[in-house]
Amino acid sequence: MSDEGNATGDWFDNWAVQMRKGLLDFCILRALKEGEWYGYALVKALVGIPGIGVAEGSIYPLLSRLKKQGLVDTRLEESNEGPARKYYRLTPQGRQQAEEMAVYFETMIRGVETLGKHKQITKTTA
Repeated sequence: MSDEGNATGDWFDNWAVQMRKGLLDFCILRALKEGEWYGYALVKALVGIPGIGVAEGSIYPLLSRLKKQGLVDTRLEESNEGPARKYYRLTPQGRQQAEEMAVYFETMIRGVETLGKHKQITKTTA
């Protein structure tokens, strides 16, 4: 492959990583907005989202960070199938943040979609 092809591929890979990083917090908060999730079930759901490309081991540190930021709370529940299960839910602050992120995301998507609907205006000389 040519150096130019690698540079383009590297650029895209870097861009995709940055997109996923920004979206992952949003995806977690959006999922928890619908209700409480058992940690492993949430991890499996996030790993299964096409395009997110996240590893299972990287989600628990994010959940821990969101908890430290006061956006997520946890509780332990005993399980007959093994160790106690940790459940995650939004705090009131997390619910507000999830709402703000959803509005911002929808506004951004609508804005990006308008770019394809506008005709390019070129300056002409008389």
